[in-house]
Amino acid sequence: MAENTQGSDSPAQINVPDRPALEGLEEKLSERWAQQKTYAFDENTTREQVYSIDTPPPTASGSLHVGHMFSYTQTDVIARYQRMSGKNVFYPLGWDDNGLPTERRVQNYYGVLCDPSVPDNPDFRQLIPLKADGSPKPDRSQAKWPRISRNNFIELCEELAVEDEKVFEHLFTTLGLSVDWSHTYRTIDAHSRKVSQLAFLKDLEAGNAYMAEAPTMWDVTFRTAVAQAELEDKERDGAYHRISFHRENGEKVWIETTRPELLPSCVALVAHPDDERYQPLFGTKVASPLFGVEVEVKAHPLAQPDKGAGIAMICTFGDTTDVTWWRELQLPTRALIGRDGRFSRETPEWITSAEGRERYERMAGTTVFTGQKTVVEMLVEAGEMEGEPKKIKHPVKFYEKGDKPLEIVASRQWYIRNGGRDAERREKLIERGREINWVPSFMRSRYENWVEGLNGDWLISRQRFFGVPFPLWYPLDAEGEPDYENPILPTEDMLPVDPASQAAPGYSEDQRGVPGGFIADPDVLDTWATSSLTPQIATGWATDPELHAKTFPMDLRPQGHDIIRTWLFSTAVRAETLASSVPWYNTALSGWILDPDRKKMSKSKGNVVVPHDVLDKYGSDAVRYWAASARLGADTAYDEGQMKIGRRLAIKLLNASKFVLNLGATEKSVITSQAQGRVLTNALDRSLLVRLAYLVEEATAAFEKYEYARALQIAESFFWSFTDDFVELIKDRAYGARGKTEQASVLAALATTLDALLRLFAPFLPFVTEEIWSWWRAGSVHRAPWPQALPVLEGALLADYGANNPTAGISAQWVLADVNPNQIENLKQILPDVAEALGRLRKEKSDRKVKQRAEVKTAQVNAPAQKLGRITLGLDDLKAAANAHELVFVESEGELTVNGFELVPEDTEH
Repeated sequence: MAENTQGSDSPAQINVPDRPALEGLEEKLSERWAQQKTYAFDENTTREQVYSIDTPPPTASGSLHVGHMFSYTQTDVIARYQRMSGKNVFYPLGWDDNGLPTERRVQNYYGVLCDPSVPDNPDFRQLIPLKADGSPKPDRSQAKWPRISRNNFIELCEELAVEDEKVFEHLFTTLGLSVDWSHTYRTIDAHSRKVSQLAFLKDLEAGNAYMAEAPTMWDVTFRTAVAQAELEDKERDGAYHRISFHRENGEKVWIETTRPELLPSCVALVAHPDDERYQPLFGTKVASPLFGVEVEVKAHPLAQPDKGAGIAMICTFGDTTDVTWWRELQLPTRALIGRDGRFSRETPEWITSAEGRERYERMAGTTVFTGQKTVVEMLVEAGEMEGEPKKIKHPVKFYEKGDKPLEIVASRQWYIRNGGRDAERREKLIERGREINWVPSFMRSRYENWVEGLNGDWLISRQRFFGVPFPLWYPLDAEGEPDYENPILPTEDMLPVDPASQAAPGYSEDQRGVPGGFIADPDVLDTWATSSLTPQIATGWATDPELHAKTFPMDLRPQGHDIIRTWLFSTAVRAETLASSVPWYNTALSGWILDPDRKKMSKSKGNVVVPHDVLDKYGSDAVRYWAASARLGADTAYDEGQMKIGRRLAIKLLNASKFVLNLGATEKSVITSQAQGRVLTNALDRSLLVRLAYLVEEATAAFEKYEYARALQIAESFFWSFTDDFVELIKDRAYGARGKTEQASVLAALATTLDALLRLFAPFLPFVTEEIWSWWRAGSVHRAPWPQALPVLEGALLADYGANNPTAGISAQWVLADVNPNQIENLKQILPDVAEALGRLRKEKSDRKVKQRAEVKTAQVNAPAQKLGRITLGLDDLKAAANAHELVFVESEGELTVNGFELVPEDTEH
């Protein structure tokens, strides 16, 4: 094995504790790593040396759950492997603390509401009710919550976010994440705001960002626009209402709708162009019931002949299909539902009849629910509805964080072009996706399906308080109307700016809101519009060009598979518009954590496990073992049984290492070159190390393909074979019973194997491996190089095959040129064959219900000739381990068996 890069010139002193334990390792070693800057990124580097990770910034205002331990451990395992493989790992961590989740947490924690109309109050904290211990005590009635200004509210958001982040940092430190804590960011800090605002301005300059008055998905609870990626379909109860429109000749045209309350917003009827029932109506006009507004009957292929009556009313706007029809058929806009979720209080000018206007007044200012009830009552009164409503269940669009159906309102919003309306851009983004290595590979199709299914550009403006403000002002004309076509932009050196509290360039504060003056853009950027820039934020885009050049495009984006459509895609969009590049070369997609019933864990379902409970119960290495046992992309059941296995592995590693080191193995015993391999005089030792060399090769290949779970599996399997088979076989020789030469051989095999296993397990079990490393090695195992297969293989082969001039750079998958691969396979098989023979002999003792130390006078081992030949090479160790005087080998076909088993009588004197 290669030397520890942090080690000293002289070997470390052996210092094995009498009673090694896992307890207390997290606190002790985390403090040591922080003091020694074990995981610090070295900025004196080149891009080729760097492995940079776009680590997901957790929502610090969210609650901690085992999903954090699961996915972040998987990323950390990869980071640790890359560091040991010689990469200069750039592994920053951010906190996603801007936007709605933080706002909601602050509201509920302090019991306050933000009201931009309220002036700033330096003593606003006196309005917050407190408990005896000084912590906030929100009033049970939200109506009694004090209203505070926007700036006072933001102050609370920033304060609570910092406290929440301390809790997360403690969890991640306890879990052993090897992030560089000197490279952290917050998505609301000055650096992130500057990057986010500058990126928007560059997109605006390039024509990638634009403002438009358009139909917008709107959450009436949070009073904010919602992007396509944030939509969620939920099954809800509804009903078809069969109502009649009227032709000039008195004929009725029946339609069926789930939203009769939108009748006053109707702009057309629509049927499929091939539907013979309605072809005679195309181009004619009908009058709406109750309100008497004439609308034209149109043809469009999206109409479904087999749905309802086969003809539908188009309203502005009932759903996204209405928006498509409105746009493609160039229909008028008659929007009546406002941002508060209520119908307009003013009767619309397109309802001209006295009867129609009177009817609208009955529903003016009502909620959508009440409006529907009122319209249905009026339809029944007027005889315009046939039969009872037919109850149905149907999907209704919700904001993913909301609990009321979305409405579509007409509003002025900002957008970024994402290919939703541009086939060429869409194809380019699909091509970018194909430049990325997806793990697992099938996840790429989710990305492509999302891009291909886009029906509009990315809406990035939000009507919230705590977020990154749009860096814009608008001049006001002589009448005080804003000129949206000519926004006032800040210079780059002004960023970050808050237009709500800073005057526009060239204006003074007293000109705010007055004719001839200016107003600020009132909105903030969607949180994804900032989170989509995590590669730029982390690598110093536009702020630290030297760091950015060394770390971008990044090497890895780890994330959950459920946010491919949001975070992953939006990041690809920004990298394309800002750099004509992929944001990273690889993406690793984690699965969900499922409860024992295979249901996704979520706070709303009440099935979430708190991380600190299991960390205290099993220890961090055990929890990491569970997380790292799951493949990327695989949804995994929460399983404390796996944690118990991981803890047992860590304890066994402590005890096995103590045994090896107490035998006299030292750093000098580790084989690091072909010449040192000459000490291996025993075939059983050479067999172990050939197997070790192939393990290293396989584990390395697995890691290179991001198959860390496979690397853990094969390392663990080898370890148990090492302790259960090899260690049991060589104890007699290790204690010196066969002389110093044979003892030196076994100590070299033991030390070399322990050295490699500690490095192989280090990414998975960082605390126990570091503790054991400190007993006999200098520096940190996490700064030691990843084990190399070739020196071990050369050393193991040397004594048997005399390979004196190995080819440089040879792989353990193909051995030295003068060695027959069959010979290698034969050597590999010595240890398992001898171990199998020992197992059979021990089973005979168990069957006779005698102790394993009972002496065997004689026994016959039956096996094929080739296997017997291999067992013979380990005969002395086998006899010592089995406490056998004589073993007779008889050639036979089939499996290895033992007969002629005879024990030495217990009263026999020796």
